Formats: sequence, structure tokens, C-alpha cells
Amino acid sequence: MASSEEHPWLSRRVLLAGTAATALAACSTPRPDRAPPAADSGPPAQETPVRSRPTTPPGDDSTGPPSRAGSPAVAVSHGPRDRRQVALTFHLGPHQAGQDLALAHQLLADAAGLSAPITVFAVGAWLAGHEELVRVILACGNELANHTYTHPTLAMLPADRIAAEIVGCREVLARLAPTQGRYFRPSGGDATPLILAEAGAAGYRTVVGFDVDPLDYTSPGADAVVARVRAGVLPGSIVSLHFGYPGTVRAFPRIVANLRAAGLVPGRLHDILA
Repeated sequence: MASSEEHPWLSRRVLLAGTAATALAACSTPRPDRAPPAADSGPPAQETPVRSRPTTPPGDDSTGPPSRAGSPAVAVSHGPRDRRQVALTFHLGPHQAGQDLALAHQLLADAAGLSAPITVFAVGAWLAGHEELVRVILACGNELANHTYTHPTLAMLPADRIAAEIVGCREVLARLAPTQGRYFRPSGGDATPLILAEAGAAGYRTVVGFDVDPLDYTSPGADAVVARVRAGVLPGSIVSLHFGYPGTVRAFPRIVANLRAAGLVPGRLHDILA
């Protein structure tokens, strides 16, 4: 697609509409013209430390959005190690540098074209201002989840403000995507006992961390992101990535190729936690 620099008359709205259409079309149209990128060679993945309990609480089928308030949520950092699925999770919101929407559309188009569904942890206030992305995110089988309402350092807040952050995003997702929002991830750090308690009170059974963090938000470059994911990933891993960073967008097809070369299947959180 031509860029706005090549054709000044081409507005940013037209560019974004084009990439959105590409993402939607890719859900049902094969892409024989695009061969998958070659998997990178490298040493076998090594076990990495986990941050929290690795299993879903008993009876949690996670088949829909939060329900009634209950006991504290359970934190998970990865799924069962006897499954071949790996969840690629992406944070979406104003905390990315500039949050170039063209990058978001490109990533979603690539995920669709590669048949590699993702889980998007969205910041509620930001998503409410970009409702047009919801249809594109969900069109190809991706899922949306809760990443607070404004993305504060959640563990630094008192209980009432933690609750407001969780519930605020929950309500945005309930309005824009009523079947989504079954998982919550805190912003700014790991889940504390207070966060788990407030998440449970808001109806969440599962608070999701991760066991693979390539620190892509530090912009280390696509090669570093690819290598770090490859080195840390295991069956059942949950990978933390971010929209809004060019290196992450460039790395994504190679990450998917590496997973498949290792016999792993990229998918949504629900694929490994249900």
C-alpha cells in the first residue's frame, strides 16, 4: 500500500481503513503469495522462573465474561505444560509510545494472515475512544481482555481505586464486546493479594501474568524480541508483547514461525486455560 509520504493526498484515515480491510479480508482469504518466514535456528528453550500459580482454579471453565463477585481470583503465569499451545498476549492502550494505529492494524492483519490468533489486553479508557478497532480485533478469532481502565501502577493504589480500574475496563468491554473480557491482567506489575481480592470481587476468576517477557516495550529491535521469545518459550507459555512498537510488529511473523517449527501452536489464552 502506498504511504502518505508517497502520496500527500492520501489521508491517514484512508490508510487505516485500508489496513483494517486487509485484516478483515485475511480472515477468510488464503494468502498463497506470502510464504511463512523461516524459523530462526537457536538453542532449545530453557525453563524460566514462573511468577505465580501455574494452573487455573478448579471449576473455572472461563467460557465468558466475569460473573458475580466471589472469592479472590487466582493468578496464573502459564498454562499446563502438557499442552502444545502458546498464548501470544498483547497490551493495547495509551502507554505505548505514540500508539501508531497503523502498527496496530498491521499486526492484526499479520495475525489474521498467519492464522495466529492473539489475546489483546486493552486499556478501557483508550479502547472506548477507538471503538473501531474492536471489530477488527475480534473478526479473526482474537479475544479481548481487561488491562485496567487507565493503566496506572495498580499495586500502588488503595482498594477503592483498584476496584474502579478493574470495573471501569470491565464495563467498557461489556458494552463494546459483551462476549469478551473473561481475563484480567494488572498494569504496572504483578498481582498482589489486594489486586486478587478486588479482581475476585469484580467477578474475575483468573488474573493472568506471563512467563515470557521479551521486554519489547524497551524497543530492543526485532531480532532481540524474536530471540528472547525463542529462548524462553515452553509448552503452555504465556508471552507478553505490546502494540505500538515497530520492532514487535516486525518480529511477530518470525515468532509465529519459530513456535510452529518447535511443534507449538500459537493461540489465545482461552485455548490453553479453558
